[in-house]
Amino acid sequence: MKFFTKMLFGCMAALQLASGQTQSEKTQQPPAPPKLQHFEPSQVDKSVDPCTDFYQYTCGKFFKENPIPPDQVVWGTASPLRLWNETILRETLEAAAAKKQGRTANEQKIGDYWTACMDETAINKSAPAEIKAELARIDAIQNKSQLVDALARLQSLVPGSWVPDDNETETAMLGFTAAQDYDDASREIPQFDQAGMSLPGRDFYLRDDPRSTEIRAKFVTHVAEMLKLAGESEAQANANAKTVLAMETEMAKNAMDNIKRRDPKNVNNKMPLAKLQALTPDFNFRRYLTLVKAPDSELYLVTSPDFFRGLELILQSRPLEDWKTYLRWSLLHYSSPTLSEPFVQENWNFYAKTLSGAKQITPRWRRCVRAADRDLGEALGQAYVERAFPPKNKQETTEMVKAIEKALDQDITQLTWMTPVTKQKAKEKLHLILDKVGYPDKWRDYSTVKITPSSYFENVAAASKFELNRWIQKIGKPVDRYEWTMTPPTINAYYDPQMNTINFPAGILQPPFFDVKQDIAINFGAAGSVMGHETTHGFDDEGRKFDGHGNLRDWWTPEDAKAYEERAKCISDEYTEEVPEYGVKTNGLLTLGEDTADNGGINLALISLENTLQSQGKKVDAKGDDGLTESQRFFFGYANNWCSQYRPEVARTAILTNPHSLPRFRVNNVLSNMPEFANAFGCKKGQPMVHEKACRVW
Repeated sequence: MKFFTKMLFGCMAALQLASGQTQSEKTQQPPAPPKLQHFEPSQVDKSVDPCTDFYQYTCGKFFKENPIPPDQVVWGTASPLRLWNETILRETLEAAAAKKQGRTANEQKIGDYWTACMDETAINKSAPAEIKAELARIDAIQNKSQLVDALARLQSLVPGSWVPDDNETETAMLGFTAAQDYDDASREIPQFDQAGMSLPGRDFYLRDDPRSTEIRAKFVTHVAEMLKLAGESEAQANANAKTVLAMETEMAKNAMDNIKRRDPKNVNNKMPLAKLQALTPDFNFRRYLTLVKAPDSELYLVTSPDFFRGLELILQSRPLEDWKTYLRWSLLHYSSPTLSEPFVQENWNFYAKTLSGAKQITPRWRRCVRAADRDLGEALGQAYVERAFPPKNKQETTEMVKAIEKALDQDITQLTWMTPVTKQKAKEKLHLILDKVGYPDKWRDYSTVKITPSSYFENVAAASKFELNRWIQKIGKPVDRYEWTMTPPTINAYYDPQMNTINFPAGILQPPFFDVKQDIAINFGAAGSVMGHETTHGFDDEGRKFDGHGNLRDWWTPEDAKAYEERAKCISDEYTEEVPEYGVKTNGLLTLGEDTADNGGINLALISLENTLQSQGKKVDAKGDDGLTESQRFFFGYANNWCSQYRPEVARTAILTNPHSLPRFRVNNVLSNMPEFANAFGCKKGQPMVHEKACRVW
């Protein structure tokens, strides 16, 4: 997945993951799937004025009745759906594991994967030897030239080295994958990305506020504990942990910040291999490419040349022993979920408890479900679709997507700030969008992945090697626009500007987002706003820089570009503010794309609702039996999506690293920009939910 892929939720699922298992949980059965439901009028907190704080008005009662569970760091109205989806997947995995005869190839793989992951006793016996063998390979390195071999092996063992994210690729030293050429989106080219930071982002190394200093101190303690578990003495581990922090800080200083990284022009740096090699002479790129079996290429996309120049300085200045320490830590860090219980517990202690605020550890069955979805997602996803996403759901949600696209066409026509020539090109791009709803037309083939019931570590390694190779072998081949980068059960959605596709997995097309039994106002407010959000991404501050074929090309007149930037600045200024309870400040430039999509998406959903009601001879201000108008139910459906409580630790992390605003801003800032909302609830000028300077692009 490219880091320019625009998702609805970003990476909060990763932040919610708290690993580990208590003794009493080993024999517990999972709860029955929770009941899924949409917003109900009885949910509102009538002690709050909707024109003062609509987020609290909609969500306050839910918060009081649904405190964050101790093993979670975020809990909201979508959380029961996550548990429901995971329970469905667990039942599928257990059935495949229990089946003795006549298993399909996919049933064998997901069943044996589940068996190995859930067998904690076997993991505690086998994992020490498995990780010891890999650590011995690193200890045997004789010179710095062998670091290339060690890195290539490490990246084949653990997930992630092929997935550039908002801040970096989450792997050791550098990331490598196939990516669409920004100048010719029909082809895949090799891409090298910045990496190497095991804290959530660059700011965690460079900020000097007390909380950041405290986190770094606890990080050093954590690294030392992991190294001690791997056999190092206390003195050696403590010294090596400080080395790890120092090296990762050097990488962070050289890395491109996440604001600059949002502009595709800044990362579109193509060069031949010789020029890439000149950036980092002491890293043998040709050797690395041979080891990962990358096809030959005339050009390589290098997202951050400065990072690779800095990497060269670290290679030169740091002795071999420091690099071996860094690789040992990286191996332990990225493979910790597959190791014995002491590693799992220590990993949880820092990443889930310290960084995210979790109070208890998440049951093992939920971890294993998520890992299976990550590693064998389309094999597992087929069963999910059969059970949870019937053809009628796909038909109705596809029709909703078409209605949203029609609304954007209308909106473009009505814009007063855009000239006809740019309007025409915008419509051309809109009509080239490929809609993907529910699941892939062609399922992924996992036949070459060897999965056994005996080793969780080896199963994850086999799946990681398969996926890394699958991405690398795309190099030089035509782009497949029909491929998905989310699995069917995922509760998320995304727009890909280079594919020019919008993608809505079956996992999010469930209550509270969508329900075939629910009225259209709620469905358009909830699911329709998601569809509008992703469609708007094609025309946000990043998406607008790509044409309808996915090429990075300026199709705007200078006057229209200026008019756009003025409206975008209104949004970025609005979302830049201090958040004193978390001790940090939001950056509207970091969240601009997502905020633009939120504001535009709900407008498109409302237009679609109005169109649908008009075709039925109805109006948005007509009251139903519950006394609410269609527009009021629409806005409740929207706000209900975002009813989410965050622990302070994870909220702070999100503000510093995540391009999505916190939920309360995604409700109150959006709705206070809409006169339609003020009309629906009788809000007057001067009240908090009515912005004197309303921001709107789309």
